[in-house]
Amino acid sequence: MPSTAHAFWLRTPGEGEIRAVELPDPGPGEVLVRSSHSAVSRGTETLVFGGAVPPNQYATMRAPYQEGDFPAPVKYGYLNVGVVEQGPADLLGRTVFCLYPHQTRYIVPAEAVIPVPDAVPPARAVLAGTVETAVNALWDAAPLVGDRIAVVGAGMVGCSVAALLARFPGVRVQLVDTNPDRAAVAAALGVDFAPPAAAADGCDLVVHASASAEGLTRALELLAPEGTVVELSWYGDRRVALPLGENFHSRRLTIRGSQVGTVSPARAGRRSYADRMALALDLLADPAFDALISGECGFADLPRVMPKLTSGELSALCLRVTY
Repeated sequence: MPSTAHAFWLRTPGEGEIRAVELPDPGPGEVLVRSSHSAVSRGTETLVFGGAVPPNQYATMRAPYQEGDFPAPVKYGYLNVGVVEQGPADLLGRTVFCLYPHQTRYIVPAEAVIPVPDAVPPARAVLAGTVETAVNALWDAAPLVGDRIAVVGAGMVGCSVAALLARFPGVRVQLVDTNPDRAAVAAALGVDFAPPAAAADGCDLVVHASASAEGLTRALELLAPEGTVVELSWYGDRRVALPLGENFHSRRLTIRGSQVGTVSPARAGRRSYADRMALALDLLADPAFDALISGECGFADLPRVMPKLTSGELSALCLRVTY
């Protein structure tokens, strides 16, 4: 029998609401999932919430199960963990991750969900999409043993990259951010921390994730000759000015974009999207990732909380949503 679920929608830029959703019975090859947790991907979702997606990026920035169109009304999000209530026997009762928006229950094809390993708590598994981005970035960056690396921008993505780099042998990793509170997060992840002015230079590789022109400029300044910046930031409708007339050419520096929508060419021939997500979930067995969860709210509170997160009144690194 059809049932009623509830979903969070952006009604108009800067204003969200909870809407009722009528769910049919799942069909063959589909699963009905009851959400237990979701998370706000702060960088992207606050840009969406503020109506800052450029028109020429509307198609590119669509989430897998988005409803509506930019700028609004739109149902948007992609970090969801839940339990399969109906579906194939091998998934029934399993905790799964899905790239689905904030909604109490939903129906998707069975192949759209990835089982969460038993070693990963469901409340931590909401980070899977962010860790997947970090995995793809490091496939693009290809760090080497003994490299000197800085990660500029200690948001969800930057911290996830730093957490994975901390596992590389002989690598010096420094997390760089203007917020001194991120020092505690860096310590929990097992990497050094520095404010931008005190960051160590001479880096072979810098991963930039601050979504600011100042951060990208500093990332270039930290590079050794022939070094590379891997750019993970998404700027929405903002333009970025860089000092490419200073040392950029004489030091033969490189800026390389990395985006999770495509499996890195370094692994595309041997890894699928599902393989990449399964790897991200396996990596989340490390309890160090709990340091990225610094805020929590109930699903019904999202219309009240999202404006505060977008304005910066709330500074949660990762906001986890409970159901």
